[in-house]
Amino acid sequence: MTGAGDTPEPPVRPSRINLPDGPEVWCTSVPAATAMWREMMPPGTYDRAAATVAEGGTVLDIGASIGLMSVLCALRTPGLRVIAAEPAPEPFACLRLNLALYVGTWEAECVAVAARSGELPFTYYPQAPGNSGLFADPEADAEVTRRYLTNTGLSPEEAAELTEGLHQGVEHRVRVVTVSDLIRRHRVARVDLLKVDVERAELDVLRGVADEDWPRVGRVVAEVHDEDGRLARCERLLRSKGFEVTVTQDPLLAGTVLYGIEAGRPT
Repeated sequence: MTGAGDTPEPPVRPSRINLPDGPEVWCTSVPAATAMWREMMPPGTYDRAAATVAEGGTVLDIGASIGLMSVLCALRTPGLRVIAAEPAPEPFACLRLNLALYVGTWEAECVAVAARSGELPFTYYPQAPGNSGLFADPEADAEVTRRYLTNTGLSPEEAAELTEGLHQGVEHRVRVVTVSDLIRRHRVARVDLLKVDVERAELDVLRGVADEDWPRVGRVVAEVHDEDGRLARCERLLRSKGFEVTVTQDPLLAGTVLYGIEAGRPT
């Protein structure tokens, strides 16, 4: 297990919690961790994707946050390898702790992933770490969260109160790599599952897979913000690389721009 690169110390000490019907993990925000764990549960896209990874397989967890998808995959299939990327120091510290708890073989880098390597501004939401990203939009992110909360049964007034100040961001610059950079750096022969959850940068991540590396990728699961035709463009790119693509939407996200993509090779 390794943690590549110099990583600044996170200003907030992580907390260790028991997830509902789940494992004990480290996190920076209990509500955020609980909400993210709910996304991992059946019958969602992440749960289906985790079930496809065979023993000895490799998962690339892009936009890993505190690593719940990696943890889910490892609980389902012991003996896999995880390579995780998360650019925000606070979730990254928890990511390393959680990988050490549940994954036998892992590498983690405190980096963002996009179409080209370099350096870019990144917005971190301390109260909503899972919504942080290279292309953060506080107003739009708050609206998605309000709609999610009203879909759970809260009144619009209750949802508005809970999201007040939730998306106050802190901007800093982060190192950026591509998926192919990670494949080369970690000597990955095959990516059994490429998971992408990067808050509007999902098309950029897919564009950062070099043509010669696409045959290494067996399956893709991604959350996509369908703004400016991004969902259709992600679908087209994946189909052009030989994948069969399914698009779904969590009922609790009805009325939002968030969709799930599952892409696999024809059998």
